[in-house]
Amino acid sequence: MTQAQGAPAPAQSWTQRLAQLGIRLPPVAAPVASYVPAVRSGQLVFTSGQLPFVEGGLRRTGKVGGSVDPEDAAADAKLCALNALAAVHELVGLDSVARVVRVVGYVASAEGFTGQPRVVNGASELLGKVFGEAGRHARSAIGVAELPLGAPVEVELTVELR
Repeated sequence: MTQAQGAPAPAQSWTQRLAQLGIRLPPVAAPVASYVPAVRSGQLVFTSGQLPFVEGGLRRTGKVGGSVDPEDAAADAKLCALNALAAVHELVGLDSVARVVRVVGYVASAEGFTGQPRVVNGASELLGKVFGEAGRHARSAIGVAELPLGAPVEVELTVELR
């Protein structure tokens, strides 16, 4: 497999890229039910939906477009993506990732809120900064009535391994 266009040069790993960006992966969030944070199947890793946990607790709760500002929710989506990357890193090591394949973002939406894609951009933009061209992915941004623990956003990733 050839290196994806825009990916770091072979001398720079994804973990080095994170350090260059001043980003530290958080500890893997403990599951809130009966599941594991990430599973490998062949050359793919699927993460469970990740919430915007910081040090074991949600950064905020509420509905986007209601008590949660869309820009704050986009920051939460970025945190969800970091939590998902931490799960990938713990399972297989981040440097074994060839590319991000798919992102699914769920947004707890107040009635009438239709800005889900803008919220999930928080996750997509982070992945682009970290992985360059290898971070471009297919995506769904879905508005939902409720998320676990009252979280405003949840993100799951699928990545392909080298």
